[in-house]
Amino acid sequence: MKTLSRRHFGVTGLATLVCAAWPLASVAQASATNRKILVGYPAGGTLDQTARRVAEAWRKQGRSTIVDNRAGAAGRIASAMLKRERADGNTLLCTHTSALSIYPYVYTKLMYDAVADFVPITPVVSAMCALAVSNAVPASVKTLAEYVKWVQLSPNHAMYASPAAGSMAHFLGFQISEAARLKLQHVGYRGSAPAMNDLLGAQIPAYMGFVADFLPYLQTGKLRILAVSGDKRSRFMPGVGTFAEQGYPAITGIETYGIFAPPGTPESVVNSVHASVLAATQDAALIAGFEEVGLELLTLAPKAYERLIRQERDKWGPVVKASGFRSEE
Repeated sequence: MKTLSRRHFGVTGLATLVCAAWPLASVAQASATNRKILVGYPAGGTLDQTARRVAEAWRKQGRSTIVDNRAGAAGRIASAMLKRERADGNTLLCTHTSALSIYPYVYTKLMYDAVADFVPITPVVSAMCALAVSNAVPASVKTLAEYVKWVQLSPNHAMYASPAAGSMAHFLGFQISEAARLKLQHVGYRGSAPAMNDLLGAQIPAYMGFVADFLPYLQTGKLRILAVSGDKRSRFMPGVGTFAEQGYPAITGIETYGIFAPPGTPESVVNSVHASVLAATQDAALIAGFEEVGLELLTLAPKAYERLIRQERDKWGPVVKASGFRSEE
């Protein structure tokens, strides 16, 4: 039998130990890899702010995270990018639930499969819409009922704006038009900022936007909030009734901004990312930052989030189809 020298054994043993340690080193390297959050809109908006506050909370926890803004095509570019990323939890997407529940009925060129190309992790925040009127509407119009009556008597003002054609706000306005039989004409803007400028300047009579759009201007006297789209009143506008309270129970809509992983992400990775998001939402600065921009904290288990998206898809599909709106963009 061949006898190994002490030197030979030492070299062989070292090689064995290195090989055995290699998987552990790979795991450690993976856990230290920078995490990236894709956002399909420019910096500064509430969706971008949601991602950045989560990223900052993760950085405080020692996980280096960047936000990668890939603006364009109403967020569809970033959404389409997700399916090409590695399913290792290091690249995620922060987007609104409408991208999966409403967009499939709106866009003929969606660029992604709203079911197969996303693994829901959790929502982070929720946002409701509100209907506001400008000083182009008589000061005597202070309630939703008074607005409906005014439009009926002033058909040349039968129009409303939204931050984007094909958005939840767009279709909430359509629901008002149908329920109140007003035949409101929709004017879609490219973002809330230009729409708010025209509302404050009384260039448009009414605007359906998100609560966050209105908060900085509530005390200016240049707009009046008539109703909110939640199933309960907004904590940021407790004096404003819901559509349901004012006789329109079918008009509800809550947008959520959530975190998604690429298709094929293992359940263990999904659970790990979910836990890290929950840990991030314990950060006091993150919570305060959300409140500043009219967003309410909301988290769910991955399967519960998946069910919510499915319910939203079932809810909005018939509404979009009834509106007849489709986009070729």
